[in-house]
Amino acid sequence: MEMMLAVWFPSAGQLLIGVALIVSLAALVLIAVFAKWGSYWIQAYMSGADVSMKSLIVMSFLRIEHRLIVTAKVMGRQAGLRIDREGGMSTDRLLAHHLAGGDVMNVVRAIIAAQRAGIDLDFDRAAAIDLAGRDVLLAVQTSVSPRVISCPPQDGEGKKSLSAVAKNGVELLVGAKVTVRTNLDQLIGGATEETITARVGQGIVSAIGSANSHMDVLEMPAQISKGAMAHGLDANTAFSIVSIDIADIDVGENIGARLQTDQANADTRIARAQAEVRRARAVAQEQQMKAKVREAQAEFVLAEAQIPAALADAFRAGQLRAKSTRVVQGKRRSEMNHPMTPERRSSSQGAGDGMRSSANPFPRVRDEHQ
Repeated sequence: MEMMLAVWFPSAGQLLIGVALIVSLAALVLIAVFAKWGSYWIQAYMSGADVSMKSLIVMSFLRIEHRLIVTAKVMGRQAGLRIDREGGMSTDRLLAHHLAGGDVMNVVRAIIAAQRAGIDLDFDRAAAIDLAGRDVLLAVQTSVSPRVISCPPQDGEGKKSLSAVAKNGVELLVGAKVTVRTNLDQLIGGATEETITARVGQGIVSAIGSANSHMDVLEMPAQISKGAMAHGLDANTAFSIVSIDIADIDVGENIGARLQTDQANADTRIARAQAEVRRARAVAQEQQMKAKVREAQAEFVLAEAQIPAALADAFRAGQLRAKSTRVVQGKRRSEMNHPMTPERRSSSQGAGDGMRSSANPFPRVRDEHQ
């Protein structure tokens, strides 16, 4: 019985040994925990940052660099930011932003810089800008200190200046400097620097194109800036344009004269082509007329070839008669006996020819056989 009681109810020495073992294990655990996270907890506690040991242990299990979170909270506390758990920059918000892929230190630095510059920027807004892919610290710095952008961009590629043509056809090569300030209200969803550069270039080209002469632009380059600024080039962008300054302006070539020369050359080529068409048409018409002449000549030759045959047919048909020899001899004797004056001879010959032509259209042929 005594043995059973000794088993179920240990002695005071055994109890002391057990308690000592438990206390030793707890002490070892506390020493291990304090050795790993104690320095960060002491740093946060001494600086007034609200970071518990539980949060440090959770960061270790989540494989988060707890030194980053502790440093961010210490920076916020030293800068006078709200780090309370209700609405400030709490540990849970920092952990959530880090797990979402954000840059915690950059966000904290941006909030501190905005506070020093008097810009209203809370943690939620800064975290949203950072998660949107924008450099929130650079945005705050640009908002405090305006940035100068070259138009066109001087990146080593592309044109070094903008090309614009006035109404008189003279080309102007312009280089501009655009001073911009970040607009934090439109930083999320606003257009980038490329849009600002493109719009400024478009405004400069439009302002020069509306000038009557390039001399007007050379005399007052500020008119280009005023004309470009009047179009509201910074609408729906992440920047506000402070000023547009013309840094360089050069006179290029006379585009209008070159275009007129090209037009004159084109008109000359068109006129030459039309003249060549007319010449070819005239040559073709000349060849056609020559062919018609040859055809008429051939028909004439054929007609001449048919004359002897027609005369022979007419003679055989008795339509042609030869004069009698006696009549011809008597007429000659009468002319010898009664000579006629030249006037009467010509009149009588004309009358005789008229009578012969009217009486018989075919000429009389002498009968050689009589």
